[in-house]
Amino acid sequence: MSNDKEVSSVKKASNRFLQYLRKNGFSIVMIIALGVMLVSPDAKSFLLAQLMKTGLFNASINQKESVHAQQVSVDFSFLDENGTVQNTSSLRGKVVFINFWASWCPPCRAEFPSIETLYAKYRDHPDIFFLTINEDNNQVAAKEYLRKENSALPLYRAHSTIPQSIFSGTLPTTVVLDKKGKIRFHHTGFANYASAKFGDQLNALMSQ
Repeated sequence: MSNDKEVSSVKKASNRFLQYLRKNGFSIVMIIALGVMLVSPDAKSFLLAQLMKTGLFNASINQKESVHAQQVSVDFSFLDENGTVQNTSSLRGKVVFINFWASWCPPCRAEFPSIETLYAKYRDHPDIFFLTINEDNNQVAAKEYLRKENSALPLYRAHSTIPQSIFSGTLPTTVVLDKKGKIRFHHTGFANYASAKFGDQLNALMSQ
């Protein structure tokens, strides 16, 4: 008799649990997904990458902002992988695409494929320079990330203090300088840089 009661109690408990799951299943899934995103950079970057596919995060060089930004000129030095020091002032005559990133930064990871696509399109163009500045404390981690992603993007590090007008510490940050070294685009946060519109806007800057 006691066994029948125990079985009945287990069935009732099981039914209540199933009813709870049916009623709250969506909320449970969302809580689990949120938890995974908080602890997993890969999961968070994947979600952000999916959001980028909507087109809502396509980068665009706003002409009105560009006219105002032309009043600002900035220069700083940086190191390449061989330890050679260069300065942005030496890049006059080229459009400079600057991106500050880190391997541990989910938004950086989310936008990285779009920057890779942009770089593949223009890497041999004589009028543009890609200055992808890594902010990892551990350069081994940065190199390993690039290797894992089969990335051809160059690895640079800042060598001097970077002006606040270029980089305030928020990752990712992307800046485009025109051929005179003036800021024509400045964006903090992730974005899609592989759109045809953004490519056309870069072409327009390179033709100036």
